[in-house]
Amino acid sequence: MELTVLGSGSAMPVPDRAQAGYLLDDGDRSLLVDCGSGVLQRLAGTETGYEGVSTVLLTHHHLDHVAALLPLIKARWLAGEEHLEVVGPAGTKSLLDGLLDVHEYLDGRIDLAVREVSAARPFAAAGFDVTARETRHSMDGFAYRFSPPSADVDPTEGPLTLSGDTEAFAGMASFADGSNLLVHDCSFPDGTDVSNHPNPTQLGESLAGVDVDTLLCSHLYPHTGGREREMAQSVRDAGFDGDVEIASDGLRIGITDSY
Repeated sequence: MELTVLGSGSAMPVPDRAQAGYLLDDGDRSLLVDCGSGVLQRLAGTETGYEGVSTVLLTHHHLDHVAALLPLIKARWLAGEEHLEVVGPAGTKSLLDGLLDVHEYLDGRIDLAVREVSAARPFAAAGFDVTARETRHSMDGFAYRFSPPSADVDPTEGPLTLSGDTEAFAGMASFADGSNLLVHDCSFPDGTDVSNHPNPTQLGESLAGVDVDTLLCSHLYPHTGGREREMAQSVRDAGFDGDVEIASDGLRIGITDSY
């Protein structure tokens, strides 16, 4: 399984970071997680392309995670693709209905399926097995843990966890325990007065003693510019003993299945 960071940024744009978006590839299976502004341009630069993505999984409905949904629908329609499935938390159908009410000419252009999921039971998205956990954020949403189509593994033990937008807390750390790769919100450097997102010290403290091979800090606001190395060190100093990386658009990480 391979993760490509399409958008490592936030609701405050910077030139080198699109808003939230991640591409999972496993052989001939591809899944787009979140679809913020700028993600389609990044996706168009991958081998998969927007033509190869027929399922989008949303962590939550904030604008910087969903802004390119209608552009994706239009791009797939113009490219001759006939189907798109959007999967997400409660309210995802209302979100899509509202967007299509505004842009009625896109309604019916492709076969659009919308599916709402919960944390109560695992589910499949584009062939990936997925389990969800509620986040702590200003809007209800989910973190997800994935196992690839090529592995017969319960997703609660899958190699990849993606936090979505959330504070750092013990329940999230427990959810990610045993992951090869954890992509976690780390929106602001230490010293920034903010809620609903963690700073590096909070994140490192929450992950102390947790078995995660690599932590990828993402959803980065402009405040983090030039402080990336300092942030990674702060996570380590606070107690996390795995590898720490700072996300960048276009970063590709192969996730080895250790089963």
